[in-house]
Parts: sequence; structure tokens; C-alpha cells
Amino acid sequence: MQISDAEWIVMNLIWQSGPIDAAKVVERLAAANDWSSATVKTMLHRLVKKGALSHQAHGKKYLYRASVRRHDCIRKASRSFLERVFGGEAAPALLHLVKTSKLSADEVAELRALLDAKELNSK
Repeated sequence: MQISDAEWIVMNLIWQSGPIDAAKVVERLAAANDWSSATVKTMLHRLVKKGALSHQAHGKKYLYRASVRRHDCIRKASRSFLERVFGGEAAPALLHLVKTSKLSADEVAELRALLDAKELNSK
């Protein structure tokens, strides 16, 4: 399943808020992203068709909930990005991100610990 950049915005809201009706999705996203109500509803419909969302009638409204885990979508999108941009090579991607990102001391320490653990496990 491929999720577009705009659809990620919708999915992130639903992952954060849990079951939510279309009117609330429109309220929270339309103005902030310069989208019409119809655009938001079209994205909800597309995400249901893709299997990323499910919906259930709740009175006169539909409640939307995620059918896929955020972690799984991030993993798939990351792999796709890595393949497209870096030829599947993780090291150049990580080096680029570390060189071009502002990282706090805590983030640097966490990266260092991850790399140290990775090194120990590869011996």
C-alpha cells in the first residue's frame, strides 16, 4: 500500500486521535492545509479503499479508525525511500541524515548507543 504525502497527514491525525468522524477530520485538517471538505472526504474514502482505514456507522456519522499500524507504514515507506534515493544502502542515508540534521546531545547519545549495540551484535 502506497500512502501519499497528503494521506500521511490524515493518517497521522487518526493514529493520534483514534476513532474520529469525518467532520472532525475536516475541522482539524482542512483550513490548516488549505483543503476543501470534499478533498478531506476524498482522502478518507481513498484510504478506506486502500485498506489503511476502516469506517463504521455511528448514528448519522462514520467513525474512521486506522486498519494498519503506524510502525508498519513507516517501515514500508522507509524501505521504499531507501531504495529510491540511496539504492537500498542504509549507511549513506544515515550519514546524510546525521550530517544535515540538528541533533540534541541526547539524540547523539542515543545514536551512539544504537551504533555501539549494533557493533557488539555483529561481532
